Amino acid sequence: MTTYDVVVVGGGPAGMAAAIAAYDAGCPRVVILDREPQPGGILMQCIHSGFGLHKLGRELTGPEYAAVYAQEVARRNIPVMTETTVTAITPDRVVTAQNRTGIVMLQAGAVILAMGCRERSRGALRICGTRPAGVYSAGTAQKLINCMGWRAGKRVVILGSGDIGLIMARRMSLEGAKVEAVCEVMPYSGGLTRNIVQCLGDFDIPLYLNTTVVEVHGQMRVEGVTIAQVDEQRRPIPETQRHIPCDTLLLSVGLIPENELTRSMGIPMDPVTGGALVDESCQTALPGIFACGNVLQVHDLVDYVSEEGERAGYGAAAFVQGKSTQSVPLLTQAGANVRYVLPQTISTTEASVSLFFRVTRPMGNVRCVARSGDTLLTSKTCPRVAPGEMERITLTPDMLQCAGHTITVTAEVTE
Repeated sequence: MTTYDVVVVGGGPAGMAAAIAAYDAGCPRVVILDREPQPGGILMQCIHSGFGLHKLGRELTGPEYAAVYAQEVARRNIPVMTETTVTAITPDRVVTAQNRTGIVMLQAGAVILAMGCRERSRGALRICGTRPAGVYSAGTAQKLINCMGWRAGKRVVILGSGDIGLIMARRMSLEGAKVEAVCEVMPYSGGLTRNIVQCLGDFDIPLYLNTTVVEVHGQMRVEGVTIAQVDEQRRPIPETQRHIPCDTLLLSVGLIPENELTRSMGIPMDPVTGGALVDESCQTALPGIFACGNVLQVHDLVDYVSEEGERAGYGAAAFVQGKSTQSVPLLTQAGANVRYVLPQTISTTEASVSLFFRVTRPMGNVRCVARSGDTLLTSKTCPRVAPGEMERITLTPDMLQCAGHTITVTAEVTE
């Protein structure tokens, strides 16, 4: 059994940022385990630009962004065990993995979980109809086109308006396909505003809100889909059904954090985010186990993923070095018009803590407020907020020292 200071599970943007931060914080024995042939995670199939504007100050493609962090990992001589799948982690941080050489067991001072997320499949949607070829998740189609050079289809309908679905609408159009429609069951799009404008508006692709796919037609290959509007309970309205001929249906219906390992350790989970309950250093309820990136919460920007990975890396290094933080009973919770707040607990009042949250619906002229009881801690005004865009509010040490047991974050519409 090999001993390491920090073992990072996952070699995507969160895992690489965490490994670099842990190394720089004084933990030289760091290793990254990744099941893909090369590090980079989902970025390797995201060949479009738009990455790195916040974190690196320049616009890069996904592979270019991954390469920046891969070079930093290599410069520090941090080993990366590729094509390695972690099968178990014990509470005392013994990591079991397997690869072509056999079973590998590692004893870690701290473990950072950065496994990313997976796409929700057709089976979770219960769409009626046959099961022909031509039904893909948007990420699968993206990999087929960008990494393997295969054409996914010629006439496409996309269900879901998340960022991957919007980006694939543009990508399919650039490949010569005709995108007949993008359907969204909610009354608003789940993607970033810039993607709605650049991917749909610039290519004249229609977006149908309050609309879903109710049936798939075809035997060997998709021949068309039936779409329908939905009511307030998201139930299809029969009289609004109409048929759209197509040969491909792409599903962009949500991402699920890959938390099987997390659950196997008995770590408490947040039912809203789908990730673990963590404190400001991304440490879970199990000491020495940290989580970051899309395995903790689904992000809209990779820059935030890298920042979260760095927090987890610094936190893991502090744990290995025995630098304990002040323990105070501070909890966070979502208030009016807020879906969730992360981190769920705060264990220090000695440093500033950023709270990340998402709103429940699109709103304009919003005042985001953090309160503890009747005490106003801080607030900020946003001209517009949407569920697809993560918001942040920062609490200084002085604010934390004034807080009581619970901090509530709300989004209040101003006149």
